[in-house]
Amino acid sequence: MFPLALSIGGLGGVATWLALSPLAGFVVIWGIFIAWGSFFHNGGDGAALKNTIVCGIFGSIMAGIAFALITKVGLGGASLPVNAAVWVGLAVFVLVMAASIPALSVIPSAVYGFAATAAYAIHAGEDLSAAGNTLNMDFSNPVLVISLSIIVGALFGWLSGKVAGLIGGS
Repeated sequence: MFPLALSIGGLGGVATWLALSPLAGFVVIWGIFIAWGSFFHNGGDGAALKNTIVCGIFGSIMAGIAFALITKVGLGGASLPVNAAVWVGLAVFVLVMAASIPALSVIPSAVYGFAATAAYAIHAGEDLSAAGNTLNMDFSNPVLVISLSIIVGALFGWLSGKVAGLIGGS
C-alpha cells in the first residue's frame, strides 16, 4: 500500500502543478483525479487505460451534445429545467444503450465523463453560457477540457501504478 500511496501522492502533486501552471485552461485537476480513480476502478491495467479514456470521452461528448441541444434547440417554449431534463434524459439513454458496443461498455466511466463535463459547463457559467460552448473548437469548450483531463488522468493512473511497482520491487 505504501508504494502506491507514495506514487499517487507524488504524482498527484505533479498533476496539480501541471493543472494550475503550464496546462491551466486546458485541464482541470478534479477531472484528472476523476479519471485517475476511474482507471483504478476499471482494473488498473492496459484495458483500464483504454476503457477509462474511450468511455470517459464518450460520456463527455454525450454531455456536450446534451448541452448543445439545451442551449440551441428549444422545446416549444418549455422552461430551461424542462428543456434540460428532456435533452439530458435522451443523452443518458443513448449513453447507456451504447454500452452494447464493446468499446463503450464501461458505463461508470462514461457517466463520470458526462458528469464532469456537465459540472464544468454548469459551474463555468450559471446561466449555462459556458454550456453553449460545447460546439466551439477551442478550450472554451467543456468537452475538450474534460476530455483532455480524462486522458491526462488515465495516463497518470497508469504511470502511478508503474511507479508503485518500481518502488515496491514488483
